Amino acid sequence: MTHIHIIGIGGTFMGGLAALAQAAGFTVSGCDGKLYPPMSTQLAQLGITVHEGYDAAQLSRFPADIYVIGNVAKRGMEVVEEILNRNLPYTSGPQWLSENILQGKQVLAVAGTHGKTTTSSMLAWVLEHSGRAPGFLIGGIPQNFGISARLPAPDSPYFVMEADEYDTAFFDKRSKFVHYRPRVAVLNNLEYDHADIFPDLNAIQTQFHHLVRTVPAQGLIVANGGDANVDNVLQRGCWTPVEHFGSETAFHAGEADADGAFDVYYQGQKRGRIGWNLSGAHNRLNALAAIAAAAHVGVDVQAACAALSLFQNVKRRMEIKARVAEITVYDDFAHHPTAIAATLGGLRQQVGAARIVAVLEPRSNTMKLGTMKAALPESLRDADRVFCYGGGVDWDVADALAPLGGKLHCSSDFDDFVAQITAQAQTGDHILIMSNGGFGGIHAKLSDALAARFQAA
Repeated sequence: MTHIHIIGIGGTFMGGLAALAQAAGFTVSGCDGKLYPPMSTQLAQLGITVHEGYDAAQLSRFPADIYVIGNVAKRGMEVVEEILNRNLPYTSGPQWLSENILQGKQVLAVAGTHGKTTTSSMLAWVLEHSGRAPGFLIGGIPQNFGISARLPAPDSPYFVMEADEYDTAFFDKRSKFVHYRPRVAVLNNLEYDHADIFPDLNAIQTQFHHLVRTVPAQGLIVANGGDANVDNVLQRGCWTPVEHFGSETAFHAGEADADGAFDVYYQGQKRGRIGWNLSGAHNRLNALAAIAAAAHVGVDVQAACAALSLFQNVKRRMEIKARVAEITVYDDFAHHPTAIAATLGGLRQQVGAARIVAVLEPRSNTMKLGTMKAALPESLRDADRVFCYGGGVDWDVADALAPLGGKLHCSSDFDDFVAQITAQAQTGDHILIMSNGGFGGIHAKLSDALAARFQAA
């Protein structure tokens, strides 16, 4: 039995790869820094051994047939240097996946700056609900499935991939998605992100152009018809039929009613209706993209709408973590100004005039560099109070967010930060915690502190 050892196993992509490898019959182990849910929970439930740290000594404990190296691994890490010095076999996660899991499958890949995880989850669920039993690897935990990755049924050719544009590994600087060779590629949207690896938007568009080059003429590109940056990518060269979604395109959505339900149209004709508890125009666009992609493999629009009416969203996407004294605490992955604005806008539509308290940790590599800080105040405008944690960045969060005025509160001391939020919380608040990391376990700590305060009162 082939043994793979995964360097950086705690990431959503590599953790999903670990699950697939184990299900396919490989012996799997791995290492990473400190792990946090949901991936730590998933790996523990799978019984996969995880070594904490990047020391070279682990190579004696895990003498693998091949080492799968994630993009968290850098030159200078002990384990990386030892693999190179000993000339041990190694590969990247995307390449290993392509050669061992995706070979011979009809891959449906979802790419874009925002909405990849949610749209991939929607697409996998639509295919599942229609009896197509797809495999998938998603950068989160779709609640309809409870896992981030699985193999397709033996008689199913379909595999849904969340197609990330981040680089592959320290030895392969192409975007991950060029390895997947999709039959259907969804281009959700495109803007500047990942400032730690891309110098500008043009560099990202070049990688998306490389993705477009891999889609066969008998496949399909599903493109956001309202995104000029996506259109620019397609104008660089496209050899595949394109189906657009969004306003004034073949696939478009009607306005949502007070409960969030909306009609779905194709070529001007109403084809179905989705009734769900998701909010925001961005999620309606995500749904349209999933419907268009599923249609290419034979799922009719009405059936797709029926499936999406049963869609339960993804963990860490507006996930309710606690309700304390009529205060609702949410967890959301939003870490880019556009995603923050969309999430807050959707919550505002849902809760009306109720008070929204935004709690932000600028933790992504782009955020840590301060590249997007000028856009943050506007992205937070729908919040009534804003708490920003500055403990993990080198730039002055209070100065950057000063346009928010009196509704802004900042701290670099974590315990003080939680205490400030607790003290200012009011019955009926909607507290939206936004981070792409564990945020020091703030969800449980804040919930406990709120319970103690209001029970005492």
